[in-house]
Amino acid sequence: MPETRDPASAYRAAGVDLDAADRFKEKLKRIVGATPSDGVVGGVGGFGGCFALAGVRESDPVLVASTDGVGTKVLVARAAGRHDTLGRDLVNHCVDDLLAQGARPLFFLDYIASGRLDEAVALALVEGFAAGCRENGIPLLGGETAEMPDVYEADGYDLAGFIVGVAPRARLDRLGATVGPGDVVLGLPSSGLHTNGYTLARKVILAGGRSITDSVPWGAGTWADALLAVHRSYLAAVLPLLDDPALHGCAHVTGGGFEGNLARPLTPGVGVRLRRDAWVPPPLFEFLEREGNIAPDEMVRVFNMGIGFCLYVDRREAPRIAHACADAGAPAVEIGEAVTGEGVRWD
Repeated sequence: MPETRDPASAYRAAGVDLDAADRFKEKLKRIVGATPSDGVVGGVGGFGGCFALAGVRESDPVLVASTDGVGTKVLVARAAGRHDTLGRDLVNHCVDDLLAQGARPLFFLDYIASGRLDEAVALALVEGFAAGCRENGIPLLGGETAEMPDVYEADGYDLAGFIVGVAPRARLDRLGATVGPGDVVLGLPSSGLHTNGYTLARKVILAGGRSITDSVPWGAGTWADALLAVHRSYLAAVLPLLDDPALHGCAHVTGGGFEGNLARPLTPGVGVRLRRDAWVPPPLFEFLEREGNIAPDEMVRVFNMGIGFCLYVDRREAPRIAHACADAGAPAVEIGEAVTGEGVRWD
């Protein structure tokens, strides 16, 4: 009789366990199935996720897509042994990018790559993606999990998120183009570092023998708690305002800080002037600036300084817009104004 051999043994010996991957995919069906299903066509397991556009309510709709990762925040999660927040970070980050463009999110997809498939870690990551999707009212339409032992170390992994939203063409044409000198810049609070600046933040915080499990000096949890605070979603505050004529533009304060993001929606000849004394950055940012001996100008290029999203609004309507944001759980503060010129300046 011919020798019976395990059909997956050679690949397993090379570092990829197909059987473990199959078991993992079966567990994913339950997690993905628990996210919102409006617009989803078919089930989990196809070569692609399907989403019906027949129910899209926007007129002259334009699809808007974005993708991102969490950078070296994964190293904090690994050091802390806490993997269930990164998925929420990514969903919220991608939702905020769409909002800044003027779009409503429709669905999300995820990607996880690892050196070795640790089922508990991978499930925690996917649970985080699913939780973020539920919180933002969108389906986790699909994803990919890759085991790549020659690319990542055994316990190493990375993840990425992909989102698709929709906006009426008229809104896309209006937002940004209507920002003019005299418009007020309202800043909405961040929940921490969000998903940017971690390479520098980790270097400053872990210098001098500090541990991720040590308490922060301002007495509110550990460094792990501070660094793993989930990137905030501004959906509840911003989505209802996107067609408000008093809202002229939006900016998500991500990589590149204020300088790299607040000028993005502006037309040539329009710049922005911000006031450093308009708000007090949370203690985490003050610690990083002091202990890292980081220049103020670099701080605002690397970190969000406690402001995660900005709105350009008609000065006459700024109090009303700020009140609406506060009612939605994102109290706004006036941090500057649009001016004639180019780029971002500070007073």
